[in-house]
Amino acid sequence: MFKYTLDNKRYHTLNYFYKTNFNSKVVKISLNGGFTCPNIDGTKGYGGCIYCSKTGSGEFGGNINDELEVQFNKVKDVINKKWPNSKYIAYFQARSNTYAPLHILKEKYEKVLKFDNVIGIAIATRCDAISDECLDYLEELNKRTFLTVELGLQTIHEETSKLINRCHTLKEFEDMVYKLKERNIKVVVHIINSLPYETEDMMLDTVRYINKLGIWGIKIHMLNIIKDTPLEELYKTKHFHILSKEEYIDIVIKQLELLDEKVVINRITADPDPESLIEPKWLVKKFCVLNDIDKEMVKRNTYQGIKT
Repeated sequence: MFKYTLDNKRYHTLNYFYKTNFNSKVVKISLNGGFTCPNIDGTKGYGGCIYCSKTGSGEFGGNINDELEVQFNKVKDVINKKWPNSKYIAYFQARSNTYAPLHILKEKYEKVLKFDNVIGIAIATRCDAISDECLDYLEELNKRTFLTVELGLQTIHEETSKLINRCHTLKEFEDMVYKLKERNIKVVVHIINSLPYETEDMMLDTVRYINKLGIWGIKIHMLNIIKDTPLEELYKTKHFHILSKEEYIDIVIKQLELLDEKVVINRITADPDPESLIEPKWLVKKFCVLNDIDKEMVKRNTYQGIKT
């Protein structure tokens, strides 16, 4: 058995990390803090990333019109029926959740830390949306609670980054990773497989680069083509190749083999809203994808980090 798992997984599962560090079931509850992005409001660009839905990749976050406590309790009440006595991480998911004046960030973060059984905060954001004063606050916050900062990278390739309208450079990303690490803050990096015109080698190169940074965790996504996005229009006009389930599984396994075994796999497939998903349709069967990854890793007799 792979040493960083509690079941049949051959990669370092987030569940393993939670269970061994908190001795409890830990659940992330997605919240919508009402933030925007520097590539939406014109600071860096307009329109956001071409794949982002109107919710800013926060489909499973709370209702932006509800108070944070209301959002939190709606999900918590459901979870408690399945896993009583769970502990929780408040997950600021939609858009860039450090992109606001410091007093607003403090108000929101400190509020959720007071909710019952909340043991930490996960903050999804961009490398160019964290000010120096925010970094100082995050350093202090990290000493009081379990904190992870999730940085969207998606790809290391400049031509792809421009196409998807990321509006930040690879150097900006790398600099922020090191700034966070200097403060002992756990960094989780987001990448997306099957971005338009990227080859398998390009996707593997992104992981090779990330592995050298010494990050704490990673989220691996399959590209979602969502209704009413610029990506939908690009797909309809250019018909670029979208990975099949088999192709995706093959590439993910190769990426896992390249990642240090200590890197915590926070996500290994996407979790789209079926109502808004254009392609690929196979993504809606999330657990089938996860099970097929497990089976193929057994078949290949391979593990995370085997090629590091």
